[in-house]
Amino acid sequence: MSKKQSGSHQHADVLVTDSDLPAVAVDPQQAEAEDRRWTPAKIALWIGIALLGGIAWTMLAIVRGETVNAIWFVFAAVCTYLIAYRFYSKFIERNLLKPDDRRATPAEYKADGKDYAATDRRVLYGHHFAAIAGAGPLVGPVLAAQMGYLPGTLWIIIGVIFAGAVQDYLVMFFSMRRGGRSLGQMAREELGVIGGTAALIATLAIMIIIVAILALVVVNALGESPWGVFSVSMTIPIALFMGVYLRYLRPGRVTEVSLIGFALLLLAIIGGGWISETAWGVDLFTLDRITIAWGIIIYGFIAAVLPVWLLLAPRDYLSTFMKIGTIIMLAVAIVITRPEISVPAITPYATSGTGPVVAGTLFPFLFVTIACGALSGFHALISSGTTPKMIEKERQTRFIGYGGMLMESFVAIMALVAALSIDRGIYFAMNSSAAATGGTIEGAVTFVNGLGLTGVNLTQEALSTMASNVGEESIVSRTGGAPTLAVGIAQIMQGVFGGAGMMAFWYHFAIMFEALFILTAVDAGTRVARFMLQDSIGNFVPRFRDTSWRAGAWICTAIMVAGWGAILIMGVTDPLGGINTLFPLFGIANQLLAAIALAVCMAICAKKGMFRFLWIPALPLAFASVVTITASFQKIFSSTPAIGYWAQHTAFKDALAAGEESFGTAKTVAAMEAVVRNTFIQGTLSIFFVVLSIIVIITAILATVRAYRHGGGKENEDPAVPSRTFAPAGLIASPAEKELEAQWAALEPGKRPARAGH
Repeated sequence: MSKKQSGSHQHADVLVTDSDLPAVAVDPQQAEAEDRRWTPAKIALWIGIALLGGIAWTMLAIVRGETVNAIWFVFAAVCTYLIAYRFYSKFIERNLLKPDDRRATPAEYKADGKDYAATDRRVLYGHHFAAIAGAGPLVGPVLAAQMGYLPGTLWIIIGVIFAGAVQDYLVMFFSMRRGGRSLGQMAREELGVIGGTAALIATLAIMIIIVAILALVVVNALGESPWGVFSVSMTIPIALFMGVYLRYLRPGRVTEVSLIGFALLLLAIIGGGWISETAWGVDLFTLDRITIAWGIIIYGFIAAVLPVWLLLAPRDYLSTFMKIGTIIMLAVAIVITRPEISVPAITPYATSGTGPVVAGTLFPFLFVTIACGALSGFHALISSGTTPKMIEKERQTRFIGYGGMLMESFVAIMALVAALSIDRGIYFAMNSSAAATGGTIEGAVTFVNGLGLTGVNLTQEALSTMASNVGEESIVSRTGGAPTLAVGIAQIMQGVFGGAGMMAFWYHFAIMFEALFILTAVDAGTRVARFMLQDSIGNFVPRFRDTSWRAGAWICTAIMVAGWGAILIMGVTDPLGGINTLFPLFGIANQLLAAIALAVCMAICAKKGMFRFLWIPALPLAFASVVTITASFQKIFSSTPAIGYWAQHTAFKDALAAGEESFGTAKTVAAMEAVVRNTFIQGTLSIFFVVLSIIVIITAILATVRAYRHGGGKENEDPAVPSRTFAPAGLIASPAEKELEAQWAALEPGKRPARAGH
């Protein structure tokens, strides 16, 4: 252990809290004794969880017949998550991070009521989950289902335990200990000028791409959908009401406002269905995609500059009801209906790389396609953005950081099961491009049956019946994953509620659910982007680091919104559909950002002298680096146009030069020119991202080696400040925490510290 580290621990040990207040933390020895106390009932519970999980994994991975029951996905995921949270995340907390609730968090010692606002852990869990859960866990697993059910299931569950949840937890904790500093700023402090500058530039550029993609998915989901536009729009005034209610009308009534908000949200969803059936509602809320895009741009700016307690936190908390509620409802429906899945464990497309949905082989493209469901760099930006500025107590980072990511992984598993439950012929008809199917039922049937898939015999009647059942004119070539997921959800839910006659309701409910799911990541992402830019400019103009400085906040928000807004408009007006252009870049950029985040965490752990446990961030860093750099190189250097950016760029450019008026997926000269332009942008950005990421990873390795040679290094944590407040660490308070809560509740109101969400 380094002298610096030893001194830091000594300083934490002598923190003196106010003697006029009850204890601000449960005694560590008492908490440890509670945690290690194993009763017969407790032992039996965990043996039962382990056995159920073991049986589920056996059914999925070993006992594989022609079909597999979907309930085993639910049991395998839930049991594995529970074991990982109880044991592995506790191992990380106890041995690597060592939180101390006697220390005040930035939300307490920097409280400004705007960005730094101590927030009830349950509200903050909702905000954090809503902010991190964007398009990735919904869309990625649906696309990856092409390769079979087993590879995606293994990566989503195992990947989140050892990579995704670890990244979110570590970044959140280290940012909290550094006053809520952004990932890019932490990289600059830990890795030096070269690595830090590369990380700052990479995170800012990647953030712009990510938010633009998230917004584009929302635009595509809400386009020409009066039901979706009304319901999603209504969440804004509902959230404002909840913010004012908690802040001024009924402080501390979290359960009360939760029930009110949930009821209003249900009313907004049902009301959207009513309004979409009226002539005036259709006229008023049927908006074209460009109008919706500008509305999201304006909303993103406003949401990023308003106080966090007024709109962002309550809106995200509100949307969490729908997000988690829908996923749990879907899981229960799967257990009740027990759908049989006929998709093979591993399909030939996993090795051939010639699949019509995602081009490329299982390694590396399965991992970058699934993206957020197992590991997401975007989460590192949220975990070093809004959330660490709102945490009440240090020990809550495990529940919010690690636990929040486990919930997102469960979303990905449910999305995968929903996609797998659809008839395979319909799945490929929906997810193959219009160039392949011709956009017609006849063309889709010919194309899918021509794939030579065992057991697949698609008919025109099957496609037209499904389209009629979900209330759509056609479901052919509805690419992007979201419509496929909506069909899967509708098919499962109608088995429990309403039968085939309710499929149209469930389909449109799912479309609206997906739009709301993703939009909450857009507003939080915009706020984080503002923090990142303020930190970056603050290196040259220190005033910008003051997040309470309104002028700086407005300037930086405007710059970042203009950046992602310009890309959003470009995507909306793309003749081939912007999602086709930008989503592959999103997946790789997102995973490269995760590698950057893990590299920074590894360097911080090394400087703390934690070499014995350095493998915790180092192993996922190594895997993420190999996968994403390999994927980047294939996208840059592959000679196959379906995979390589530059190969496709050259093919379309040569076709234009030869005087062709249509080529491949482009049916006009303008569309061909758009492909040339967009592939040039993709190819250039892919080179830019991977070079910056490699620089960051190398400098992090060098910083780690230097720290090892010196037994540690300079730590950049904020000085420890004694806390003057108390809050439980997890969702449910322990007996010792309940005792302390009672003591704090007995305090006179004037002595009790005020907290947002209380």
